[in-house]
Amino acid sequence: MDIKLINIGFGNIVSAQRVITIIGPESAPIKRIIQDGRDKGVVIDATYGRRTRAVLIMDSGHIVLSALQPETIANRFNQDDDEDEESEEEKETENE
Repeated sequence: MDIKLINIGFGNIVSAQRVITIIGPESAPIKRIIQDGRDKGVVIDATYGRRTRAVLIMDSGHIVLSALQPETIANRFNQDDDEDEESEEEKETENE
């Protein structure tokens, strides 16, 4: 099993298998989740001082803040899947 790593901006990378959800930070419940996480010490701020545009909830209970849009991060998950499929197809054609 290969570990898939996703760039969440500014050279910060998370393990794709550990991400439960990617959501926007605009709603009051999400803001509460972030504040509760700060109080518990489980927030990882990867925004480099920029505005938080995506909140990643990890299976470890950590909350990762990113300055990238949720759609951008989600597309990076899909791009990695597409690349994996292409590389598997290339391997199959090389073996023939």
